[in-house]
Amino acid sequence: MTPPIVSSPAVTLDARLTPARPDLAARHLEGVVTAERFADGVPHRVIRPTVPVRGTPDPTAALVTEALFGETVTVYETDSEGWVWGQLDADSYVGWLPAEALAPAGPAPTHKVVALRTPVFPGPSIKLPPDALLSFGSRLCMTGARERFAVTADGGFVFAAHLAPLDAFEDDFVAVAARFLGAAYLWGGRSSLGLDCSGLVQVALNACGIPCPRDTDMQETALGTPVSFSGEPIDARRGDLLYWPGHVGIVEDGATLLHATAHFMCVVREPLAEALSRIEASGTALRSVRRL
Repeated sequence: MTPPIVSSPAVTLDARLTPARPDLAARHLEGVVTAERFADGVPHRVIRPTVPVRGTPDPTAALVTEALFGETVTVYETDSEGWVWGQLDADSYVGWLPAEALAPAGPAPTHKVVALRTPVFPGPSIKLPPDALLSFGSRLCMTGARERFAVTADGGFVFAAHLAPLDAFEDDFVAVAARFLGAAYLWGGRSSLGLDCSGLVQVALNACGIPCPRDTDMQETALGTPVSFSGEPIDARRGDLLYWPGHVGIVEDGATLLHATAHFMCVVREPLAEALSRIEASGTALRSVRRL
Protein backbone atom coordinates (compact mmCIF):
# COMPACT_ATOMS: atom_id res chain seq x y z
CA MET A 1 0.00 0.00 0.00
CA THR A 2 1.29 3.45 -0.86
CA PRO A 3 1.84 5.47 2.33
CA PRO A 4 -0.24 8.60 2.83
CA ILE A 5 1.39 11.93 2.11
CA VAL A 6 0.99 15.50 3.18
CA SER A 7 1.49 18.14 0.58
CA SER A 8 1.48 21.79 -0.32
CA PRO A 9 1.63 23.29 -3.79
CA ALA A 10 5.43 23.23 -3.54
CA VAL A 11 6.26 19.90 -1.92
CA THR A 12 5.07 16.35 -1.31
CA LEU A 13 6.23 14.71 1.92
CA ASP A 14 5.98 11.24 3.41
CA ALA A 15 3.45 11.44 6.24
CA ARG A 16 5.29 8.71 8.15
CA LEU A 17 8.23 11.10 8.56
CA THR A 18 6.46 14.45 8.57
CA PRO A 19 4.82 15.82 11.75
CA ALA A 20 1.91 17.42 9.95
CA ARG A 21 -1.85 16.92 10.05
CA PRO A 22 -4.62 19.15 8.66
CA ASP A 23 -5.18 20.58 12.17
CA LEU A 24 -1.61 20.63 13.50
CA ALA A 25 1.97 20.65 12.26
CA ALA A 26 5.45 21.22 13.62
CA ARG A 27 6.54 24.84 13.74
CA HIS A 28 9.48 24.22 11.42
CA LEU A 29 7.04 23.18 8.68
CA GLU A 30 5.27 26.54 8.66
CA GLY A 31 5.27 27.72 5.06
CA VAL A 32 5.92 24.18 3.82
CA VAL A 33 2.61 22.50 4.68
CA THR A 34 -0.90 23.77 5.34
CA ALA A 35 -2.31 23.31 8.85
CA GLU A 36 -4.75 25.09 11.17
CA ARG A 37 -2.02 25.68 13.73
CA PHE A 38 1.67 25.08 14.30
CA ALA A 39 3.39 23.99 17.50
CA ASP A 40 6.91 23.90 18.89
CA GLY A 41 8.04 20.41 19.80
CA VAL A 42 8.87 19.50 23.39
CA PRO A 43 11.61 16.89 23.97
CA HIS A 44 10.67 13.78 25.95
CA ARG A 45 12.28 10.42 26.64
CA VAL A 46 10.87 6.91 26.77
CA ILE A 47 10.69 5.50 30.31
CA ARG A 48 9.18 2.08 29.57
CA PRO A 49 11.14 -0.89 28.14
CA THR A 50 9.20 -0.72 24.87
CA VAL A 51 6.48 1.69 23.83
CA PRO A 52 4.02 1.17 20.97
CA VAL A 53 3.81 3.83 18.28
CA ARG A 54 0.44 3.75 16.51
CA GLY A 55 -1.07 5.49 13.53
CA THR A 56 -4.10 6.64 15.52
CA PRO A 57 -4.66 7.28 19.26
CA ASP A 58 -6.34 3.93 19.82
CA PRO A 59 -4.90 1.01 21.81
CA THR A 60 -6.37 -1.40 19.24
CA ALA A 61 -4.77 0.37 16.26
CA ALA A 62 -1.98 -1.42 14.41
CA LEU A 63 1.56 -1.00 15.65
CA VAL A 64 3.55 1.06 13.15
CA THR A 65 6.83 0.95 15.08
CA GLU A 66 8.19 0.89 18.63
CA ALA A 67 10.27 3.21 20.77
CA LEU A 68 12.82 1.73 23.18
CA PHE A 69 13.79 2.82 26.67
CA GLY A 70 15.85 6.00 26.67
CA GLU A 71 15.08 7.00 23.11
CA THR A 72 13.84 10.54 22.65
CA VAL A 73 10.62 11.83 21.16
CA THR A 74 9.67 15.36 20.10
CA VAL A 75 6.08 15.83 21.28
CA TYR A 76 3.75 18.23 19.49
CA GLU A 77 0.45 17.42 21.21
CA THR A 78 -0.90 15.70 24.31
CA ASP A 79 -4.60 14.95 24.18
CA SER A 80 -7.15 14.52 26.95
CA GLU A 81 -7.23 10.73 26.51
CA GLY A 82 -3.61 10.13 27.53
CA TRP A 83 -1.98 10.08 24.11
CA VAL A 84 0.86 12.14 22.69
CA TRP A 85 1.51 12.82 19.03
CA GLY A 86 5.14 13.19 18.17
CA GLN A 87 8.19 12.22 16.17
CA LEU A 88 10.90 9.74 17.16
CA ASP A 89 14.26 11.47 17.03
CA ALA A 90 16.18 8.32 16.04
CA ASP A 91 14.51 7.65 12.68
CA SER A 92 11.99 10.53 12.36
CA TYR A 93 8.93 8.25 12.49
CA VAL A 94 5.70 10.03 13.44
CA GLY A 95 2.85 8.56 15.46
CA TRP A 96 0.83 8.32 18.65
CA LEU A 97 2.33 7.05 21.91
CA PRO A 98 0.83 6.56 25.40
CA ALA A 99 1.67 9.65 27.46
CA GLU A 100 2.41 7.63 30.61
CA ALA A 101 5.37 6.02 28.83
CA LEU A 102 7.18 9.35 28.41
CA ALA A 103 8.86 11.83 30.74
CA PRO A 104 10.71 15.14 30.31
CA ALA A 105 13.96 14.64 28.44
CA GLY A 106 16.30 14.70 31.46
CA PRO A 107 20.03 13.92 31.24
CA ALA A 108 21.35 12.76 27.88
CA PRO A 109 22.03 9.03 27.55
CA THR A 110 25.65 7.92 27.70
CA HIS A 111 25.38 4.15 27.15
CA LYS A 112 23.32 1.60 25.27
CA VAL A 113 22.31 -1.99 25.95
CA VAL A 114 24.38 -4.46 23.89
CA ALA A 115 22.94 -7.68 25.33
CA LEU A 116 19.70 -8.99 23.82
CA ARG A 117 18.01 -8.18 27.13
CA THR A 118 19.23 -6.98 30.49
CA PRO A 119 17.43 -6.55 33.83
CA VAL A 120 17.41 -3.28 35.73
CA PHE A 121 17.70 -3.94 39.45
CA PRO A 122 16.76 -1.58 42.30
CA GLY A 123 20.11 -2.31 43.94
CA PRO A 124 23.50 -3.94 43.23
CA SER A 125 22.31 -7.53 43.56
CA ILE A 126 21.09 -10.08 41.04
CA LYS A 127 18.81 -11.53 43.75
CA LEU A 128 16.61 -8.44 43.85
CA PRO A 129 13.45 -8.54 41.74
CA PRO A 130 14.18 -6.43 38.67
CA ASP A 131 12.19 -3.30 37.91
CA ALA A 132 12.43 -3.72 34.14
CA LEU A 133 13.92 -5.82 31.36
CA LEU A 134 15.54 -3.68 28.68
CA SER A 135 16.14 -4.73 25.10
CA PHE A 136 19.17 -4.42 22.84
CA GLY A 137 19.63 -0.81 21.77
CA SER A 138 17.94 0.76 24.78
CA ARG A 139 19.68 3.88 26.06
CA LEU A 140 20.64 4.89 29.58
CA CYS A 141 22.51 7.65 31.36
CA MET A 142 25.26 6.06 33.47
CA THR A 143 26.25 8.14 36.48
CA GLY A 144 28.53 5.79 38.35
CA ALA A 145 29.57 2.22 39.08
CA ARG A 146 29.16 -0.12 42.02
CA GLU A 147 30.80 -3.52 42.00
CA ARG A 148 29.83 -5.14 38.67
CA PHE A 149 26.95 -2.75 38.07
CA ALA A 150 26.46 0.52 36.27
CA VAL A 151 24.34 3.01 38.20
CA THR A 152 21.87 4.92 36.06
CA ALA A 153 20.47 8.43 36.42
CA ASP A 154 17.10 6.84 37.26
CA GLY A 155 18.62 4.98 40.22
CA GLY A 156 18.71 1.59 38.55
CA PHE A 157 21.52 -0.95 38.52
CA VAL A 158 22.47 -2.69 35.27
CA PHE A 159 25.17 -5.32 34.76
CA ALA A 160 27.98 -3.19 33.36
CA ALA A 161 29.14 -5.78 30.81
CA HIS A 162 25.72 -5.50 29.13
CA LEU A 163 26.36 -1.85 28.28
CA ALA A 164 28.61 0.04 25.90
CA PRO A 165 29.21 3.75 25.26
CA LEU A 166 26.90 5.27 22.66
CA ASP A 167 29.81 5.80 20.28
CA ALA A 168 30.97 2.15 20.43
CA PHE A 169 29.81 0.30 17.32
CA GLU A 170 29.72 -3.31 16.13
CA ASP A 171 31.56 -4.17 12.91
CA ASP A 172 29.34 -6.91 11.44
CA PHE A 173 25.63 -6.17 11.15
CA VAL A 174 24.91 -9.70 9.89
CA ALA A 175 26.34 -11.15 13.09
CA VAL A 176 24.24 -8.69 15.11
CA ALA A 177 21.08 -9.79 13.29
CA ALA A 178 21.94 -13.45 13.91
CA ARG A 179 21.77 -12.85 17.67
CA PHE A 180 18.03 -12.40 17.24
CA LEU A 181 17.48 -15.91 15.87
CA GLY A 182 14.32 -17.30 17.44
CA ALA A 183 12.97 -13.89 18.47
CA ALA A 184 9.26 -13.59 17.80
CA TYR A 185 7.97 -11.91 14.67
CA LEU A 186 5.98 -8.81 15.60
CA TRP A 187 4.59 -6.41 13.03
CA GLY A 188 6.06 -3.00 13.89
CA GLY A 189 8.36 -4.44 16.56
CA ARG A 190 11.96 -3.32 17.17
CA SER A 191 12.94 -5.21 20.31
CA SER A 192 14.36 -8.61 21.16
CA LEU A 193 10.91 -9.55 22.45
CA GLY A 194 9.50 -9.18 18.93
CA LEU A 195 10.41 -7.44 15.71
CA ASP A 196 9.54 -7.41 12.02
CA CYS A 197 11.73 -7.81 8.95
CA SER A 198 12.66 -4.16 8.51
CA GLY A 199 13.01 -3.73 12.27
CA LEU A 200 15.65 -6.47 12.32
CA VAL A 201 17.61 -4.73 9.55
CA GLN A 202 17.31 -1.35 11.24
CA VAL A 203 18.41 -2.60 14.67
CA ALA A 204 21.39 -4.49 13.22
CA LEU A 205 22.60 -1.61 11.04
CA ASN A 206 22.15 0.98 13.78
CA ALA A 207 24.30 -1.16 16.08
CA CYS A 208 27.09 -0.72 13.53
CA GLY A 209 26.62 3.03 13.33
CA ILE A 210 24.84 2.86 9.96
CA PRO A 211 21.71 5.04 9.78
CA CYS A 212 18.75 3.04 8.56
CA PRO A 213 15.15 4.06 7.81
CA ARG A 214 12.32 2.16 9.42
CA ASP A 215 10.23 0.62 6.62
CA THR A 216 11.20 -1.67 3.75
CA ASP A 217 10.36 0.79 0.98
CA MET A 218 12.43 3.51 2.69
CA GLN A 219 15.37 1.13 3.15
CA GLU A 220 15.22 -0.11 -0.43
CA THR A 221 15.64 3.45 -1.65
CA ALA A 222 18.21 4.65 0.89
CA LEU A 223 20.56 1.73 1.56
CA GLY A 224 23.49 0.54 -0.51
CA THR A 225 23.62 0.22 -4.28
CA PRO A 226 21.53 -2.02 -6.55
CA VAL A 227 22.99 -5.36 -7.64
CA SER A 228 21.88 -7.37 -10.66
CA PHE A 229 20.23 -10.61 -9.59
CA SER A 230 19.38 -12.29 -12.88
CA GLY A 231 20.09 -15.98 -13.16
CA GLU A 232 19.69 -18.93 -10.82
CA PRO A 233 20.95 -19.06 -8.21
CA ILE A 234 21.41 -15.35 -7.62
CA ASP A 235 24.97 -14.16 -6.93
CA ALA A 236 24.38 -13.03 -3.35
CA ARG A 237 27.09 -12.09 -0.87
CA ARG A 238 27.12 -11.84 2.89
CA GLY A 239 25.39 -8.63 3.92
CA ASP A 240 23.33 -8.18 0.76
CA LEU A 241 19.78 -7.04 1.46
CA LEU A 242 17.04 -8.77 -0.54
CA TYR A 243 13.81 -6.82 -1.02
CA TRP A 244 10.39 -8.08 -1.95
CA PRO A 245 7.30 -5.82 -1.82
CA GLY A 246 6.83 -5.44 1.95
CA HIS A 247 9.65 -7.76 2.99
CA VAL A 248 13.44 -7.76 3.43
CA GLY A 249 15.98 -10.43 4.28
CA ILE A 250 19.72 -10.42 5.00
CA VAL A 251 22.06 -12.75 3.11
CA GLU A 252 24.14 -14.52 5.73
CA ASP A 253 26.20 -16.34 3.12
CA GLY A 254 25.65 -17.35 -0.48
CA ALA A 255 23.26 -20.10 0.56
CA THR A 256 21.48 -18.74 3.63
CA LEU A 257 18.93 -16.00 4.30
CA LEU A 258 18.43 -14.45 7.73
CA HIS A 259 15.09 -12.72 8.24
CA ALA A 260 12.16 -12.04 10.52
CA THR A 261 9.20 -13.59 8.79
CA ALA A 262 5.51 -14.02 9.49
CA HIS A 263 5.69 -17.38 7.69
CA PHE A 264 7.56 -18.88 10.65
CA MET A 265 6.54 -16.11 13.11
CA CYS A 266 10.13 -15.61 14.22
CA VAL A 267 13.63 -14.71 13.10
CA VAL A 268 14.98 -17.66 11.15
CA ARG A 269 17.97 -18.85 9.18
CA GLU A 270 16.51 -20.27 5.96
CA PRO A 271 18.20 -21.80 2.91
CA LEU A 272 18.29 -18.98 0.37
CA ALA A 273 17.06 -21.05 -2.58
CA GLU A 274 14.14 -22.37 -0.55
CA ALA A 275 13.19 -18.89 0.66
CA LEU A 276 13.30 -17.47 -2.87
CA SER A 277 11.17 -20.32 -4.20
CA ARG A 278 8.68 -20.23 -1.32
CA ILE A 279 8.14 -16.47 -1.46
CA GLU A 280 7.85 -16.43 -5.25
CA ALA A 281 5.31 -19.27 -5.08
CA SER A 282 3.18 -17.05 -2.86
CA GLY A 283 2.95 -14.57 -5.72
CA THR A 284 5.72 -12.18 -4.64
CA ALA A 285 8.84 -11.99 -6.77
CA LEU A 286 12.19 -10.66 -5.56
CA ARG A 287 12.29 -6.97 -6.49
CA SER A 288 15.83 -5.82 -5.71
CA VAL A 289 19.15 -6.66 -4.14
CA ARG A 290 21.03 -3.89 -2.33
CA ARG A 291 24.70 -4.13 -1.42
CA LEU A 292 26.13 -1.96 1.36
